[in-house]
Amino acid sequence: MAQTIATTPTLSPISAALRLEGLAIAAFALTLYVQSDRGWGLFLLLILAPDLAMAGYVLGPRIGALSYNMVHSYVAPAFLAATGWLSGSEALFPVALVWVVHLGLDRTLGYGLKYASGFQDTHLNRV
Repeated sequence: MAQTIATTPTLSPISAALRLEGLAIAAFALTLYVQSDRGWGLFLLLILAPDLAMAGYVLGPRIGALSYNMVHSYVAPAFLAATGWLSGSEALFPVALVWVVHLGLDRTLGYGLKYASGFQDTHLNRV
């Protein structure tokens, strides 16, 4: 009987570039957040909030991927930041920055947008 040996998946150059991009975005958003003087309480309260979208997986992988991707795309926090800036609301921009930090860190760790085939299938790799 042949024995299988587990191998560590290699990181493709494209995946590595996307992870570095996520790190750069997270660092930039964190720098802006620190300069906003909003304090670490708000940051700690919100940093994991986007992961609540994983609850959609209770309704199946298709709905789960949709809910996860809606919250883990840069579109929503960009819209929130623009709304805060255009309306003059000082509260919305820091929330958007924390959201972007979360997304950037997720990308850095290899957690990408999900495919409907299952939580482990992402646009960056298979988690």
